[in-house]
Amino acid sequence: MAKDKRVLILGGIGDSLKLTALASTIPGLEVINSLAGRTHQPIITSTPTRIGGFGGVSGLRDYLREQKIDLLIDATHPFASKISWNAAIATSQLNIPRLMLVRPAWKKMEGDRWLEVKSNEVAAKVLLELGSRIFLSIGRQELGSYAHLKHLWFLIRALDLPQPDSLVPPGKILTERGPFSLEEERSLLQKYEIEAIVSKNSGGDATYPKIIAARELGIPVVMIQRPSLPEGEQVSDVKSAVSWIRNYSD
Repeated sequence: MAKDKRVLILGGIGDSLKLTALASTIPGLEVINSLAGRTHQPIITSTPTRIGGFGGVSGLRDYLREQKIDLLIDATHPFASKISWNAAIATSQLNIPRLMLVRPAWKKMEGDRWLEVKSNEVAAKVLLELGSRIFLSIGRQELGSYAHLKHLWFLIRALDLPQPDSLVPPGKILTERGPFSLEEERSLLQKYEIEAIVSKNSGGDATYPKIIAARELGIPVVMIQRPSLPEGEQVSDVKSAVSWIRNYSD
């Protein structure tokens, strides 16, 4: 049976893999998965996958036109706002329907000791008052914001090691991929005598146990807030995203 429509899924969050798998079962739909290529060992599925950037708005627009993409779903990481804005502009110019799959942000609960900040630069400044042993759970892209804090010790967790020429704060680097259990996170914080955590408000379940463990242990969390996203239709779960696709595919 010939494929009638093509959907491009800009991946990044774990739910994008579930979405790709479910969308691939829709009759008359061809699914292309796109990954930024920032991790050295991305999870690849049997669905056709494109790895790497597009080259800004113009590059993405050209790709959408050349590949005859009918629908686009932005399921990128909440902090990968640049590609979200590029996708909004490119799809608007080509009149291609676009949906954002945005997982809900974590919400502060009773017992949480959050310091909510707008950027890594601000987070680095407030650490001076929180302790000397810091769990840095922000990935490897923005480590340079903390490299000047030579008098602090950092436990750094990321999917991959930083580039050899990157600025990295002093401490220990763990290369691990979630999900992590509450027991694992509690043990980690206790083993390394962590006094404060820096985390992006990424949402989702995979790394939330560290927030629960911090709550239980009374450890403050410097929570970096999400950047602004473009306007447009949004859903918060895979099921709703699949329904959106079906509405355009029928």
